[in-house]
Amino acid sequence: MKAAFLPDRGVVKVSGNDARNFLNGLITTDVARLQVGAGRFGALLTPQGKIVVDFLITEAPSDDGGFLLDCPRALAQNLADKLGFYRLRAKVTVENLSDKIGVLAVWDGEATLKSDLTFTDPRNEKLGVRILVPAELAQKTADLIGAEIADSSAYEAHRIALGIPRGGLDFIYGDAFPHETNMDRLAGVDFDKGCYIGQEVVSRMQHRGTARTRTVRVLLEGPAPEVGSAILAGDKPVGTMGSAADRRGLALIRIDRAAEAVEAGTPLIAGGIAIRVADVDELRNPAKQTVA
Repeated sequence: MKAAFLPDRGVVKVSGNDARNFLNGLITTDVARLQVGAGRFGALLTPQGKIVVDFLITEAPSDDGGFLLDCPRALAQNLADKLGFYRLRAKVTVENLSDKIGVLAVWDGEATLKSDLTFTDPRNEKLGVRILVPAELAQKTADLIGAEIADSSAYEAHRIALGIPRGGLDFIYGDAFPHETNMDRLAGVDFDKGCYIGQEVVSRMQHRGTARTRTVRVLLEGPAPEVGSAILAGDKPVGTMGSAADRRGLALIRIDRAAEAVEAGTPLIAGGIAIRVADVDELRNPAKQTVA
């Protein structure tokens, strides 16, 4: 079993009597279904349905309750400010705790000891669990659960192999829809919950099956191209390269153009390196949904 403290992750806390309803009216996941020891994947969107910031969220076990959002550390204060902006008269408090607490990822095994701040990553069970701890306690926590401390790059390679996008590398915050980052496939959007910011656009994409761009896994036939490198099929652009490790990577791809290239046997090239789509099924959208 391996464990890695993730220096790029921060924690924002939302507490108060109205915290659950407050969050449920803003973000893509159903906070009503959250409980201590469980986690959900979600995002705060723009009114146009694009991702402001994505995060994992769990219910806090402390006396005052509330919720802890495991988010990109670089965006933690921005997220806290955004939530504060929407607070209005709601009885909630928003705090950026990133200087006090961080995220330890544990995978390739089952932790022998679990704390109240431990939850399974809801995006893919193979991602393992997340433990919210101060950085100085990462080694001690790993020892207690019987895990070997690894560098965060080892977790990155694990994430990439499982096809889990990371904002800022595999997509640009403020410019990507949830479907483009596979949030619909990673349990990041609850389509049966009530309204939230950007909900109308996301629901329309879901029911009409109109997502043309997706994050897909790719295999590299050489050194990893730079993040953001254009992917070409002949002289036609089909997408951009994202993060990569161990000859595996993620790419934001126009699925119709990539599917045509695969069908025609046209090679995909990024930064002079040949790449292949790891699973052509990832180029297909689910069947369109009809409204009853």
